[in-house]
Amino acid sequence: MLLSIMLSRRRSLSVSLALAAAVLALMPAVAGAAQKSGMSSEGIFVAELILLLVVGRGIGELLERLGQPAVMGQLIGGILLGPSLLGWVWPAAERVIFVDDASQKSMINAVAQLGILMLLLLTGMETDLRLVRRVGRACFSISVTGVAVPFVLGFVAAQFMPASLLPSGGERVVAGLFLGTALSISSVKIVAMVVREMNFMRRDLGQIIVSSAIIEDTIGWVIIAITIGIATKGRIELGSLAFTILGVAAFMVFSFTLGRRMVFDAIRWTNDTFHSEYAVITVILAIMGVMALITDLIGVHTVLGAFVAGILVGESPILSRHIEGQLRGVITALFMPVFFGVAGLSADLTVLVDPQLALFTVALVVIASIGKFGGAFIGAQMAGMGRSEAIAVGCGMNARGSTEVIVASIGLSIGVLSHNLFTMIVTMAVITTLAMPPTLRWALGRLPMGEVEKKRLEREEIDQRGFIANLERLLVVVDDGVVGRFAAYLAGVIGAGKPTTVLHSSGESDADAADAAHIEEIEKGAEEGREAAKEANEVPVREAPLTRRRHDFPLSAEAVAKEARKGYGMLLVGLGRAVTSKGGFSHRLNEVTGAFDGPLCLVLKPATAGRHMPRLGPGAGKILVPVNGTSVARRGAELALAIAAVTGASVKMLYVARAGREEPRDTVSHRRREAVLKDIVALADRYGVEIETAIRSKAAAADAIARQAGRSVALIVMGVARRPGEELIFGETTSGVLRRCPCPVVLISDERVRRDESDREAVRSGTGTG
Repeated sequence: MLLSIMLSRRRSLSVSLALAAAVLALMPAVAGAAQKSGMSSEGIFVAELILLLVVGRGIGELLERLGQPAVMGQLIGGILLGPSLLGWVWPAAERVIFVDDASQKSMINAVAQLGILMLLLLTGMETDLRLVRRVGRACFSISVTGVAVPFVLGFVAAQFMPASLLPSGGERVVAGLFLGTALSISSVKIVAMVVREMNFMRRDLGQIIVSSAIIEDTIGWVIIAITIGIATKGRIELGSLAFTILGVAAFMVFSFTLGRRMVFDAIRWTNDTFHSEYAVITVILAIMGVMALITDLIGVHTVLGAFVAGILVGESPILSRHIEGQLRGVITALFMPVFFGVAGLSADLTVLVDPQLALFTVALVVIASIGKFGGAFIGAQMAGMGRSEAIAVGCGMNARGSTEVIVASIGLSIGVLSHNLFTMIVTMAVITTLAMPPTLRWALGRLPMGEVEKKRLEREEIDQRGFIANLERLLVVVDDGVVGRFAAYLAGVIGAGKPTTVLHSSGESDADAADAAHIEEIEKGAEEGREAAKEANEVPVREAPLTRRRHDFPLSAEAVAKEARKGYGMLLVGLGRAVTSKGGFSHRLNEVTGAFDGPLCLVLKPATAGRHMPRLGPGAGKILVPVNGTSVARRGAELALAIAAVTGASVKMLYVARAGREEPRDTVSHRRREAVLKDIVALADRYGVEIETAIRSKAAAADAIARQAGRSVALIVMGVARRPGEELIFGETTSGVLRRCPCPVVLISDERVRRDESDREAVRSGTGTG
C-alpha cells in the first residue's frame, strides 16, 4: 500500500514536471512566431494573456503538488517571462512579446489593475468576521503586535537605505511607510490554505491564526489606503492626513451599518427580480466598483473599497455557494494569473548579481521574518498562550504572498518604490511564502488536542452533515387558522438568522390581519432561537430579512413556482384541513407543494387530532421522532432536536425496526440499529437536548408510532421520502400515522424525484419512515 502511494506521488510529480517543461517551452515558440509574423497590438495582447495564464498555471500546479501555494507559481511564471529569465536568455523575444510601449503595456496593465480589485473582492468574501468574534481577544493581541513590530522595523530600515534604492526625488518617509506596510501584513489566502490543508481550520489555534491574519489584512488595507493618500501628495500634510483618516473612518462606519443592509437588499432584490443569467454577479461587481470609487474620491486607493465590498458581499445571507463559486472561478482562472504574472514581469532578479543589492535583499528577508515572527510570538504570549502555540502562531503569520505583491505593485505604479526596491520586496515575499508552509506544518504537528476542543470539533462535524444547520433560505406558505399560526412559529424557530419569505394562503379580505399575526409568530420563534443560541454560548444568530410577498388571491401554484425560482432551501407549509380521513392530502396542499421541487416541511393536523395546536416547552407533551437509519429519517430527528433546543420540549426517539421477529445481538441489523441510535444521541448532544430512546420491532411501523403517540406526545416529527410523480405521496406508514395519530404531525421530506428520473433514482418503499 505504501509503495503504491509513493509510486502515485512520483507519477504525479513527473507529470507536473513535464507540464512545467511544456509550458516553459511555449515561451520561445510564441516569441518566434510573433517576431516572424509581426502581430498586431491586439494579437500581442492575446499572446501575453496566453503565456501568463498557461505558464502561471503550469508552474502553480507543480508548486501545489510540492505542498506550496499555487499563487506563487503565477508570480514565478511572470518572473521567468520577464527580464529575470526570458529577457536575460533571449532579450529580443521578450521585447517582441512584452513590448516596451506605453500603449501596449496599458492593455495588459488594465487587466492587472482590474485583477487587483477582483482579488481584493475575493479576499473580502473569504473574510469570516464570525470567526474573529468567536476566537476573542487573542487574535487582536497577535494582530496588533504582529503588525506594529515589523512595520516599525521596515520603516526604520528605509531610513538607512542608500539613496540608490529610492526613486529619484522620492520621499524617504513615504517609502518607509510602504516598506513597513509590506513587511507587516500576512497573506490571508496563503495562511488559510496551509491551515486548511493541515486540517487545522476548525482547531482553536488554526482559527486564531486565520482570524489574526484577517484582522491584519483589514488593518493593513486601511494603512495602505492612508499611505497612498500621503504618497499622492508627495509629502505629509497634516490637513490632508486628517481628511484622509476621517474619510476612511466615516467610510468604514457607513459600510458596516447602512452599507451592509444596502448590499444585502441589493443582492436579494436582484436575485428575486431578474431572470437573466448571472445578474447577481453583475450587481456584486457593480457594488465593488461603487465602493472602490468612493474610496478613490476620499483620497485613498480603490483596493480598500473592493476589500470592504467583498466583506459585505460575503456576509450576505442569500449568497449561495453556487454564485460564490462562479465568481471565484473567473477570478482564480483569469485575473489572479494575469495580475501576479504582470507583477513578476516588473521584477528583475538579475540586479541581485550585484553583491550589495543581494546583501540588502537578504537583510530585508531577515528583518521581515524576525519582525513578523517576533511580533506574532509576543502577541500570543501576551494573550496567555503557551510557548509551542506561540511558535506555531509566529510561523503561521510569516507569509506575505499576494498582499505584499499588491502593495509593492501599487508603490511602483505611483512612483514611491524604485524597480530595485520592488524586486527586493517581491523576492522577500516569495522566500517567506515558500518557507511558511513547511515551518507551520512542523509547528502544528507538535500540538495535542484538548478535550473541550475535541467536543467542539465533533459538534461542528455534525453540523456539516446536517440539513437544518445548512439551510440558507426559507419559503413559508400559511393560512390564517391555528395550523398556519403554529407553522409560522415553527418557521421562526427553524429559520432564525435565515432570510424568510411568507406567502399568505387565505382570502384577500383578511390578508393584512393574518399577515400581522404570522409575522408576529415568526418573530417570536426567531427571537426564542436567538436567545437559545446565546444561552448555549454559540455564535450569535443575527436578524435576517423577513419578507411578506404580495400576490393575487387565491394563492396559485404559479405564484408559488414563481417565488420558488428565486432559490429556497425548503418550503414550509401550514394549511388547515390539509389531511383527508384516509391519510391523504387535500387538493390545495397538492397544488402548493407541486410547485416546489426542493425539500418540504409540512405542518399537519390529522382529523383525529384535537382542535388546538400543541404548546411546546418543559413539562408539556413530548416530541416523538420515528427513525430507521435513512438520511430522511435523520433529517426528521435533526428538525425535532432543533425545535426542542429552542422550546425546551422533551424528545423521544423511536427506532422502528422490521416487524415480526427479534434479532440476535451479533447480526448486521442489530449493529446497524446501534449505530443509528449512537448517531442520534450524538446529534442530540450537539443540540444540547436530552432524549429518550425506544425500539419497536414486533409491530408494523404505523401501529408502533400510533401507540407511542397516545402516551403524552404533543407532536410527531417524521422524515419521509417523497415519491415520484405530481401527487404528494409518502408511503403507507405516513398514511397510517395520519389516519390514526391523535396529535399534530410535522413531515420533512427530501427533494422530489421526477418521473423521468425515477428509473435512475428509484425510491424504494422502505426509504425514510414513510
